Amino acid sequence: MGKSDKKRILLKIGSNVLTKETNHISKGKIEDIANQISVLQDQYEFVIVSSGAIAAAKQFVNLDGKEVTVKQALAAIGQPRLMRIYQDIFKDAGLFTSQCLLSYSDFEKEQSKENIVNTINVLVENNYIPIINENDTVATDEIKFGDNDKLGALTAALLNVDLFLIATNTNGIYTKESMAENEVSTIKSTSDISALKNEIEVSISTHGTGGMTTKIQAAEIAQNTNIETWIVNGLNDNFIIDAIKNKIDFTKITTK
Repeated sequence: MGKSDKKRILLKIGSNVLTKETNHISKGKIEDIANQISVLQDQYEFVIVSSGAIAAAKQFVNLDGKEVTVKQALAAIGQPRLMRIYQDIFKDAGLFTSQCLLSYSDFEKEQSKENIVNTINVLVENNYIPIINENDTVATDEIKFGDNDKLGALTAALLNVDLFLIATNTNGIYTKESMAENEVSTIKSTSDISALKNEIEVSISTHGTGGMTTKIQAAEIAQNTNIETWIVNGLNDNFIIDAIKNKIDFTKITTK
């Protein structure tokens, strides 16, 4: 860890949040995230894992086909556009951004793991917010299933962050009973991952490829390295600050 005594948050933003459940990236949502980070930067430092490259491309091109290679091509077109949007909007909020593209194989080699940690620490110490995405043009796992949830968890664990915050399109994890009765009720806090697995209904969001299953798997990876996970509704304005102040319903998956 560097010289900072700030708490480090790994913020994972799903496609459904970045698009506000539409077919294109929401600049307003990225502004909302930038403004919150700007307000919180004296106490917290942020590392972002962001989906959205494919959604960013779909605004500009229409490539036919559902196969993974088409999605990889879309990611290649969309990633620089997504980064440009982040860069411009964060700059307006007085924040600097940097891009890190990671693959799963990077987490399997000691040397590359060390490089990731060192590079991210240098960026954060120099006030550059790392924006991480999967290197989608060479990898297929998260494109097919996961929406960067696992990537976020592995990065959180590797960096030993203070909090892993997953921004999604629900107020956390709902009880199965409340879902059945159409009166959703959030599970506010638990350390019991297996109980959570029993509660979830399998549902896949429009843009995201994960649903709740991959979020709970991600929380389990974080919990195994003693990191608390929050699953928060990122569609709401001010969701990070409101969660920190406990003003909204969200799910905390605490350490054992």
